[in-house]
Amino acid sequence: MTRATTTLLADGRELIYFDDGATAKDHTAADTRPLDPRQEEHTGELRFDALTGDWVAIAAHRQTRTYLPPADQCPLCPTTGSNLSEIPAADYDVAVFENRFPSLGPAVGAIPESPVWGTTGRAFGRCEVVAFTPEHTGSFGGLSTERARTVIDAWAHRTEALSALPGVKQVFPFENRGQDIGVTLHHPHGQIYAYSYVPPRSQVMANAALDFYQKNDGATLLGDIVAKESASGERMVAEGKHFSAYVPFAAHMPLEIHLTPHRHVPDFAALTGEERDELAVMYLDILRTVDGIYDTPTPYIAAWHQAPLDSVLRPAGRFHLELTSPRRAADKLKFLAGSEAAMGAFINDTTPEQTAAMLRETAATMKAGLA
Repeated sequence: MTRATTTLLADGRELIYFDDGATAKDHTAADTRPLDPRQEEHTGELRFDALTGDWVAIAAHRQTRTYLPPADQCPLCPTTGSNLSEIPAADYDVAVFENRFPSLGPAVGAIPESPVWGTTGRAFGRCEVVAFTPEHTGSFGGLSTERARTVIDAWAHRTEALSALPGVKQVFPFENRGQDIGVTLHHPHGQIYAYSYVPPRSQVMANAALDFYQKNDGATLLGDIVAKESASGERMVAEGKHFSAYVPFAAHMPLEIHLTPHRHVPDFAALTGEERDELAVMYLDILRTVDGIYDTPTPYIAAWHQAPLDSVLRPAGRFHLELTSPRRAADKLKFLAGSEAAMGAFINDTTPEQTAAMLRETAATMKAGLA
């Protein structure tokens, strides 16, 4: 059982350490930085877009956030005498803390109902940072299986805790990897957003899942998709006892992999210990395969989709990973231009079947090289 230790940073933000397995590190070090107490009234603003029905967070305060600092000033490395970081401990395994420059929160609560043009509200919610390792260099794919399992437990812990906050409608763990994606810190890390609304793409997926659920006597859309992908095998990348990884039939991006549980579960917190064990292994295999395609690391977004907390939508929603990369060749990236960015009409320069075959071949080559 992963051990969690909760403390507070100098300005009152929450910090939770997660230790690998049965280890118990010393987490008594205090944050000695001279930070002003954070005020909930500094929570940003939400504005309603009447054309699309979207909520947009106005977060001008994030212009001053840390941007690609030198290694000796990294805010995610353990604190030293010359670098008083966000993590006071001299050593840690995994650390999760409230973002100092949040898009949402720190206040939580309900946003306006029945919004119209001109409706505004406070940007309620919570934004957290997940440091995967105390090491400044590397990536999630380079973690040990034990450490990956600890991160999964941390995601589950935070999903359960954030889901219980007033007004939270959706909890979204994710990782942006690589400067081409737009990361502002090189240290291996991810983030968790707890939204006070269901984000647009999640709402679309939730509506599709609910429609299928209601028309098929409680059967689930993702369950049906996984069964069909398994029967076809053409786009399957890996199959385990509890999870399947595949390139989706209508992949939007040049490199896209979905990792879906065989059992219908809404989120990380609902996974059994055995399912978490397999997830750690399969996720690491996927990331290492993605990095093995080319000679340099592949930028990606790892989006862990969890069911919305709405009582109507939640029964139909199934937890799954969507890992996407804009990399379409060794030296080429796909940029979202007019059709994709303006219209949401994607054009994929590769076929999902070719991508799946490439991933299977890469995985086999890497496995043979380790034999």
